[in-house]
Amino acid sequence: MKQLILIRHAKSSWGAPLRDIDRPLTSKGIHDAHLVSSHIGNEVPKSFVVWSSIAKRASETAIIFAQNISFPIESIMFKEELYTFDERKLEQIIKLCPNDYDNLILFGHNEAITNFVNKFGNIFIDNVSTSGFVNIIFDNNSWSEIEKGVTKKVVFPSDLK
Repeated sequence: MKQLILIRHAKSSWGAPLRDIDRPLTSKGIHDAHLVSSHIGNEVPKSFVVWSSIAKRASETAIIFAQNISFPIESIMFKEELYTFDERKLEQIIKLCPNDYDNLILFGHNEAITNFVNKFGNIFIDNVSTSGFVNIIFDNNSWSEIEKGVTKKVVFPSDLK
């Protein structure tokens, strides 16, 4: 069995003339990331690997979740290839996860995340919101062979307000 937790980065700022990859979180984004991460502790497996896009907004979101779920920030693997909006590329990256890991937590971007969860989960989600959390279980022993899974839990900030 493989478990994949996908988390879309929190709300980011468009207020400054920065490159897209350098946009930081807004105060609302910081608040929502704390809100969701403080409510999903029971959904997180005991052991897991954490991957994050190198984009500032994704890495800041991963750090907030690390603080609230209590996993070492140093354990986050920041991956340039996760700075993608294409679900096919996201799928390729996930399928390369070493099978030593049964549980993967991934911080990334839309449209890739929404399209991925709709292809691989069993619940249609119109849009995975910023700070959105989606947990999918696959009845596979190999990441490279994942197919349709079961969407175990979905948590959006709006569900908690």
